[in-house]
Amino acid sequence: MKTKHVQYKTFGTCSQFIDVTADENDVIQQVFFLGGCNGNLQGISQLVRGQRIDDVMKRLNGIRCGTKNTSCPDQLCRALEQLKTAPLQD
Repeated sequence: MKTKHVQYKTFGTCSQFIDVTADENDVIQQVFFLGGCNGNLQGISQLVRGQRIDDVMKRLNGIRCGTKNTSCPDQLCRALEQLKTAPLQD
């Protein structure tokens, strides 16, 4: 199975990077956050695994954290936008 992968540097959140992989059908295979609220981000990672990129983006896009203009789920959507156009790898 071919996969695509990105490492995304987050902006405006406690997490610093998001590492995400999807298969050739745009189904998310794994998500890892570096930094941030460990328990919450592990939960998000587990919930989005096996979900289609577009479905996750519809649910999480625009979520804000407190007074910030973004959040870790919103930043995941930015990473997923990049992932959609990433090249497939063997």
